[in-house]
Amino acid sequence: MKTAIQIVLIAIAILLGYLIYNSVQRPIDFEKAKKERYDVVVERLKDIRKAELAFKDVNGKFTGSWDTLIDFVKTGELPLVRKIGMLTDSMIEAGWDEDIAIKKGKIIRDTMRISVLDTLFGKEFDPEQLKYVPVPDTVAQFHLGATIITTGSGIQVPIFEAKVHNNTVLRNLDRQLVINLNDKARTNEKYPGLKVGSLTEANNNAGNWE
Repeated sequence: MKTAIQIVLIAIAILLGYLIYNSVQRPIDFEKAKKERYDVVVERLKDIRKAELAFKDVNGKFTGSWDTLIDFVKTGELPLVRKIGMLTDSMIEAGWDEDIAIKKGKIIRDTMRISVLDTLFGKEFDPEQLKYVPVPDTVAQFHLGATIITTGSGIQVPIFEAKVHNNTVLRNLDRQLVINLNDKARTNEKYPGLKVGSLTEANNNAGNWE
C-alpha cells in the first residue's frame, strides 16, 4: 500500500505535469491548430479577392453581394484580346498607328470571351464555397462588403472587404488563448481575425496576413 507521503508525491507530480502542459505545450498546440486553420482561410480569402478583381475588371466596381459574386464566377466571362502581328518600323515611318494597321489588315486584334470559372479557378472548383469559412464543425460565412470612396484629391475608388473574426476561425480551440489573441490585436488597433481589402481605405486589396 502507498503511504500518505507517496500519495502526496504522486499528486504533486500530476499537478506539475499539468502546470508544465499549461505553460509550454498548451500554447504550442494552440499555435499549431491556429496555423492550420489560418492557412486554409487565407487561401479562401485569396479566391474571394481573385473573384472580386475579375468582377471589377468587367463591371468597373466590386460587389458586396455573395449571390452576385458567385453567379459571376459560375457564368461570367472575361475579355481576352488576341494579338497577331505588331507595328513595324516601316509602318511607323509611314505614319501608321495600330488602328490604321488593323483597318488595312496588317495586324489582327480580336476580343474573345473566356469563362471566369474555367480560367481563374478550374472546372472542379465549386463557386458556392466561396462564401463559407472553411472551419471544422461549423457553418459560417465571410462578411462581404463593397463601396466607393472619394480620395482627398477627389478621385472615386471602388473598394471591397471580406473578413472573418477569430472567434469563428478558432472556434472550439482554447478559449482563453483566443481571448488573449483578440485582445492583442485590439491593443495594436488591428482586426481580430482575417480580412482582405478594406471598407475604410484604399489598401490595394491587401490581406492583413500579408
